[in-house]
Amino acid sequence: MNAARTTSGIAETKSAKWGRHLPASTAVDWLRAGWRDLIAQPGLSLTYGVAVLAVSLVIVWGMFLVGWDVVLFPALAGFMIVGPLLAVGLYEKSRLIEKNQTATMRQMLFVKARSGGQILFVGVLLCLLMLVWMRAAVIIYALFFGYRPFPGFENIAAVLFTTWTGWVMLLAGIIVGGLFAAFSFAISAFSVPMLLDEKSDAFTAMGTSMALVWNNLPVMLAWGAIVVALFLLSAVTGLLALIVVFPLLGHATWQAYKAVR
Repeated sequence: MNAARTTSGIAETKSAKWGRHLPASTAVDWLRAGWRDLIAQPGLSLTYGVAVLAVSLVIVWGMFLVGWDVVLFPALAGFMIVGPLLAVGLYEKSRLIEKNQTATMRQMLFVKARSGGQILFVGVLLCLLMLVWMRAAVIIYALFFGYRPFPGFENIAAVLFTTWTGWVMLLAGIIVGGLFAAFSFAISAFSVPMLLDEKSDAFTAMGTSMALVWNNLPVMLAWGAIVVALFLLSAVTGLLALIVVFPLLGHATWQAYKAVR
């Protein structure tokens, strides 16, 4: 009995430490707060969004140029892995607004994180995770189609949706991609904002992020759904929507961090 009470007490203590009992609808409030940060000095945020769009288009063009179009979809999905790192300047703007200070583009580009170079370490880990994800996509394609060349985007829909092999490969890709996405979302949701705002190390920040996501699952699932929906909107518009979507999500992520941390 005593052991059971002790175990229960530990579980309650952990829940109290990490759980905020926020309803799923709170995710929409984060988005609204992010929009308020965006329209405060909107030129800074939109310029940041234009820069992210430009870099994204160059990378996509480069992938077509070297014949890596077979991993374009995983690469676009993997963009969400490194997104939190790219948004560090937007976090800085939101942090300054929170302190009633005026942000400058120089401050957003040359951010002084309280954890120093630990943010760069997390960035390296996230980039490596993205590369592993892309390699997994290549392996899945090879397992089902062998050395057959990529049919091109004009024929990929027919290959995926009109053949048994295509359906099975699509299912395998969704499962593997879902696992990568869940893990990357858990470790990156709050780790980069935390390293900017607090003095910590990379592994502690990623572990804290995972704990916060797990213990606030309803609102984090809703937030993840919003992120995916807005990213799909960006993809449908040829990435042009990133000009607004990326700064919006960046500012909203800071609001989420402050609410949950």
